[in-house]
Amino acid sequence: MPITKRTSLVLLAALLLPVLLFALYTWFTLSWSYSEGERAGYLQKFSKKGWICKTWEGEILLSSMPGAIPERFEFSVRDDEIARQLTAATGKRVVLSYAQHKGVPSACFGETEHFITKVTASPN
Repeated sequence: MPITKRTSLVLLAALLLPVLLFALYTWFTLSWSYSEGERAGYLQKFSKKGWICKTWEGEILLSSMPGAIPERFEFSVRDDEIARQLTAATGKRVVLSYAQHKGVPSACFGETEHFITKVTASPN
């Protein structure tokens, strides 16, 4: 059966439509935030990791009162300037502003839902 121009267009559309829908979904999940807020704590670790997609990942320890068991807050960073600031603040108390993005389809954008948008080092 010969491939007609119409058949070629249908096949092309069938291949491109899922790619386009995936791209739109990815754009939407990275553009729209589910929640925004701030967390304060001591920057415990921060590193660039991943096999194929290298992303900046870190965690701070949140302590509500002295002697309490601290809670860990894990986060991802997409901005190199924020990554530089966090690298310099390792071990210090920081205030992190974040946006939570649910449903991001790949760990290539970050391993967590929480993406840091601003960092402020607290004076000790």
